[in-house]
Amino acid sequence: MKYKTFKFLKYALLLALAMLSAEIFWPRHYDVPKLPKRASTQYWDLPTGSRIAYTLVSAKGPKNAVPIIYLHGGPGGPISDLNIERLSPLSEDGYEVYLYDQIGGGFSDRLENIEAYTADRHKRDLEAIVQKIGAEKVILIGQSWGGILATLFAADNPDKLKKIIFTCPGPIQPSRPELKTQQPPDSLQLRAPNFSNAQGNQTANNLRTKTMSFFATTLGLKLASDKEADDFATYLNRELNKSLVCDTTKFPPASGGGGYYVQLLTVKSFNQIQDPRPKLKNVQCPVLVMKGQCDSQKWGCTKEYLDVFPYSQLVVIPFAGHAIGFEQPELYVRAIQEFLNR
Repeated sequence: MKYKTFKFLKYALLLALAMLSAEIFWPRHYDVPKLPKRASTQYWDLPTGSRIAYTLVSAKGPKNAVPIIYLHGGPGGPISDLNIERLSPLSEDGYEVYLYDQIGGGFSDRLENIEAYTADRHKRDLEAIVQKIGAEKVILIGQSWGGILATLFAADNPDKLKKIIFTCPGPIQPSRPELKTQQPPDSLQLRAPNFSNAQGNQTANNLRTKTMSFFATTLGLKLASDKEADDFATYLNRELNKSLVCDTTKFPPASGGGGYYVQLLTVKSFNQIQDPRPKLKNVQCPVLVMKGQCDSQKWGCTKEYLDVFPYSQLVVIPFAGHAIGFEQPELYVRAIQEFLNR
């Protein structure tokens, strides 16, 4: 009897281990949209080794000598058709507008060595792109993580900047945790979004994706293929996008093309960033900081942009969250145009 019980427990344990192994190591499929091809896509081959996909919205009428470069969020969030549509009106004021997929996302290449995805790599790519464009100065529009990237570029290239627009920027890195406890003035009427990133991560993640994250950030290895990992990123963003808006009944649809490994490893690299704050005091160009009334970024982290950049101003967009251009497109574009044409 004891032998039969032991034998049963042995097989039960083996079955449990097999099921656990399948849960972790068996590839998964996610029914998510793909990033649609667009005829406007062009490519840069940069000296950094990055092959970067971009769209240029050409200037209409007399051309302004200073082009605009849009830095998307994420890291790993691709340029969408909506991004291009929202920023196209700026071309009517004579601006050339460049929108590019950062390395590891969208139509840009994926790196085999995922540990090469760092904030410094993104900054060097941006420096190479500015050289490719050939303009003496540029205007940067940095959304969320794109705002962090803009600070890294500004710290080392202040002479290359005509103006900077930060839209719901992420915390300047390395971040200062004490800023998260600062309370905004009542006059701004800011409020937290109804949905959080933590809720989205809890809903979407599973044992395999948690193991994928561990392998990537701890061992520098891809447990899943880029396709599976990027499809999961789209699946995850479907949940995370609920935190981007004031009105959770209307949130941006998940678009394909997100980069999973570039997101994980770029964020991991934040603790290696040399503090740009001392250099940012030397940035003499005008700076606009836009914040949605329901932006998920903490007020203290937003206010630091106003404190660090000597010629900065704040515009709060009512009834908008982290994705201002989605919820309040007219106010979004108008605020940018007024700042650019002032």
